[in-house]
Amino acid sequence: MHRFYVDKDQIQGDTIQIVGSDVNHIRNVLRMKPDDELIICNGQGKDYYCIIRKMSDGKITVQKLKEQETGTELKTKITLFQGLPNKDKMELIIQKAVELGVYDIVPVITKRVIVKLEDRKKEMKKLERWQAIAENAAKQSGRGVIPKIHTVKTFTEALGLCGQLDLGLIPYENAQGIGYTKDIMNSLKNYPTVGVFIGPEGGFEEFEIIEAKENKIEPITLGKRILRTETAGLAVLSMMMLSLEEE
Repeated sequence: MHRFYVDKDQIQGDTIQIVGSDVNHIRNVLRMKPDDELIICNGQGKDYYCIIRKMSDGKITVQKLKEQETGTELKTKITLFQGLPNKDKMELIIQKAVELGVYDIVPVITKRVIVKLEDRKKEMKKLERWQAIAENAAKQSGRGVIPKIHTVKTFTEALGLCGQLDLGLIPYENAQGIGYTKDIMNSLKNYPTVGVFIGPEGGFEEFEIIEAKENKIEPITLGKRILRTETAGLAVLSMMMLSLEEE
């Protein structure tokens, strides 16, 4: 069954209004008609099974038949603090992180970040594109939540945000053995919220690791091999997903 997302202000009792580009997709691409059924997601973990009642050029009205939890979200909310990578790697990271269940993503400027976002307008354009990628990835993977892409933060600001979470982790090549990482992964269900820091190309400076530890963020190893920035986040998120996924 086809699935679409709406904002909460489009839901009024048992009636939901579909507007924007989805109207054209439903009418002219999928060629759906009144009495056809579809799934509407509120982007906050709830699905509505609906039937189309009215269609016009700018709006489609559907009626809720039943509602239920989406059932595809991890119980622990994971925030990815991603050091800004070069070129278009961030787009791949966002897409795959959303597929793996991340709750939100915070782009971070660290010491070794090469990318410069000095123009506010260019930054906002990037954020709009990144958010669209997150939404498309959420649709494709059947997510009940569209992860939020935050505005770019400094490393210190990111540490402050992570300090509000229940657990903070920072993969680092000089961290202690993989056994400790396994223990952390096995304990994730005890933490409602977890933050994970990933460095840009070149990784973290030593003083950044020290600062992270001072903020109670745990260094962990991802193994004996050095992973690229676009690989490291996906590796740790895959480990976390395996630990947190339920039957």
